[in-house]
Amino acid sequence: MSEDCMIRPVEPATTGIGLVAPFDFALDRELWRWLPAHVDLYATRLPHLPDPVSVELATALSDPRGVRNATRDILAPEPSSVAYSCSSGSFIDGAAGEAAIVAAMFDAGAPAAVTTSGAMVAALTELGARRVALVTPYVDAITDKLVDFLAAFGIATTARYDLGLSGGIWKTSYADVRTAVSAVDTSGADAVFIACTNVPTYDLIAPLEAQLEVPVLTANQVTMWAAMRDAGITGVDAPGSLFADRGEDLTAA
Repeated sequence: MSEDCMIRPVEPATTGIGLVAPFDFALDRELWRWLPAHVDLYATRLPHLPDPVSVELATALSDPRGVRNATRDILAPEPSSVAYSCSSGSFIDGAAGEAAIVAAMFDAGAPAAVTTSGAMVAALTELGARRVALVTPYVDAITDKLVDFLAAFGIATTARYDLGLSGGIWKTSYADVRTAVSAVDTSGADAVFIACTNVPTYDLIAPLEAQLEVPVLTANQVTMWAAMRDAGITGVDAPGSLFADRGEDLTAA
């Protein structure tokens, strides 16, 4: 048999993304879908907290000490970047709180560090979006904090729709997301952002963008985009305007 006809083994992945998630995160499968075949995902979770989804729970999840410890746990397989994959836990204490989480991740030894909320701002900036319509699964008090967080970066909220859930957010269906998006006024918005990494959105982004004619950003999308950007992963084929230039060098984004 000639060498050209031999079946060659597939080389193992050489790049990995480290993921720190809240204890109730349930969408690991969705996060894998954002990654090219040559990239691995290493995930760990914060300790369980028996509280409803509230400002108090989000504040507990924002503790830099817990994120620092989890980041140390995920460094053993040597990821190229580490993401704290939680929307509310990274915006609840404002810009200073988000910066403290990133600092804690670097202090733990992360080679690069992002949070979902920091990635959200970076993605909106990348697309030149300064006005955003929000769709969230949260109670109003949590979304109020998101509006304040965006305002600190000069991004105005034009409209919002909250599902008002205090638990079981991962059970939100695609139909629920479509209904929520249809209920928010997108006129005057440069983009729509769908919050919470426990809300499934992967298959909805492209059709929603076609329907609304504005970029649609989601928590898991921006988290993985920023983590791959910082890891130097290029040419990602994924849905949405954020990945429109699929041949670009994401390290230059």
